[in-house]
Amino acid sequence: MTLEIDNVELYFNNNCILNSVYLKAETGKITGILGSNGSGKSCLLQIIFGNLKSKYKLVRLDNKPILKPLYQTQLISYLPQYHFIPNRMRIKNAFILFKVSWDSFIIDFDTFKATKDTRFNLLSGGEQRLMETYIILKSDRKIILLDEPFSHLAPLYIEKIKTLISEEKEHKAIIITDHMYRHIVNVSDAIYLIKDGHTKRINNLTELEDYKYLSFGALD
Repeated sequence: MTLEIDNVELYFNNNCILNSVYLKAETGKITGILGSNGSGKSCLLQIIFGNLKSKYKLVRLDNKPILKPLYQTQLISYLPQYHFIPNRMRIKNAFILFKVSWDSFIIDFDTFKATKDTRFNLLSGGEQRLMETYIILKSDRKIILLDEPFSHLAPLYIEKIKTLISEEKEHKAIIITDHMYRHIVNVSDAIYLIKDGHTKRINNLTELEDYKYLSFGALD
């Protein structure tokens, strides 16, 4: 499956946030989005998902225009920056609700065995983020959007999540953004930089220095 979003224009209070934005994601590939704080990365993910209305946009799946929001197609899952599991929901019920295997989760993260009957809000922020990221990644959707999946995670968990992302891409199109750019660079097959409201396809990592997203030598 190939997802393309084209000609995106977004304005807030007459201020242009995104302009003539293009992005492509494909099954079998991880598409990374980089950009400074406030550049519009999260907005772009919300526009793709369909819960943020832009002035213009064209969404295509396998070259066919999609006129309704993608979240209505049962093809997409979205990890927002905020928590989406209700605070007082028990962990086991969250896995049942989203049709994700608890047993598989425990194989990957055995330190969580004792939390099955725990309410979600009793986990630490990092534990909550890990669990929600796992649930979205393992959902049965063909398109996965991840907004700041590494936020608040311990380094060991970050590496495990990166491994899972690489495994899940075999049958999913994954779009990911995070301020921890090294992880995005490491895991992505294609990278776009949002700069001055436009997306720029990065073909060589030194372009991130040329565009002044990174200081010279940061990639050494």
